[in-house]
Amino acid sequence: MSHPATQPSTPRGRPQANDAIHSLTLDEDAIEAARQGIDEGAVTPSYGPWRDEIVRLLNGALATELVCVLRYKRHHFTAHGLASPKIAEEFMVHANEEAAHADQIAERIIQLGGEPDFNPVGILERSHADYDTSTDLKAMVRANLVAERVAIESYRQMVALIGDKDPTTRRMLESILSVEEEHADELKDMLE
Repeated sequence: MSHPATQPSTPRGRPQANDAIHSLTLDEDAIEAARQGIDEGAVTPSYGPWRDEIVRLLNGALATELVCVLRYKRHHFTAHGLASPKIAEEFMVHANEEAAHADQIAERIIQLGGEPDFNPVGILERSHADYDTSTDLKAMVRANLVAERVAIESYRQMVALIGDKDPTTRRMLESILSVEEEHADELKDMLE
């Protein structure tokens, strides 16, 4: 909606045609379409063809987070050596944070009308990160650092791909990305 005091107008008080390009105007057709299909919850028609693709990306991220939880928990319980208690404790902190990420992602998939894929069959194929069975503490730290770097790159790409197609999912992924970057920095410090 235009405001005559802020936009040049024609003698009849309507905005000039060339000003429409520079005005901030809501899409009334999209707003009207949002009144329909209330069984879709928060998903309005403006999600368009991207919803299924976003759900697919999120299920890949969900698998990644679940694999990371399992890897960190294994490393927590099997770490040994002089430095292991402190590092094992950090592995459990990371495992819990990854589990929280998985929960956020699953919740968002549901909000988008999708089905979160928790099926353990094929979880490694859907995951961007690998599981690790190292027994050496330094190898565990290194495997977790590699996995965090893979997660960081995956989330950065998802954020770019989603862009303004789904701002809520993008913000969630940016928040998760920030935590993954912290994990990578902590793991890097452990290697020094």
